[in-house]
Amino acid sequence: QEQLVESGGGLVQPGGSLRLSCAASIRTFSTFSSYAMGWFRQGTGKARDFVAAISTGGGSTYYTDSVKGRFRIFRDNAENTVYLQMNSLASEDTAVYYCASGRDARQLQMGVVLSWGQGTQVTVSS
Repeated sequence: QEQLVESGGGLVQPGGSLRLSCAASIRTFSTFSSYAMGWFRQGTGKARDFVAAISTGGGSTYYTDSVKGRFRIFRDNAENTVYLQMNSLASEDTAVYYCASGRDARQLQMGVVLSWGQGTQVTVSS
């Protein structure tokens, strides 16, 4: 049974926007607010790379350099959901995007992940 479920991926033109959502199972994440959350992505034939992370309360966020100023991670602890708002999308953003949970946002940034979602495809193309 999946614990993290992503949605919101799709096909978008360069310069467009998408918002990804990741809903955490209430049964598994009854204390969602105690988990740091993050997003990773994996392009075809490439390694899975860190994109963004957010602390348990949402007060601290971290981004890989290539998305700074374009992407924003935020969370709604009442809804057990984390989001990734992606603006000014470019072809190099094309990848499968994975939601991840962790004990600490800094650890997520280093790739220390407790659980993964199944991934959602984002394709940026004209």
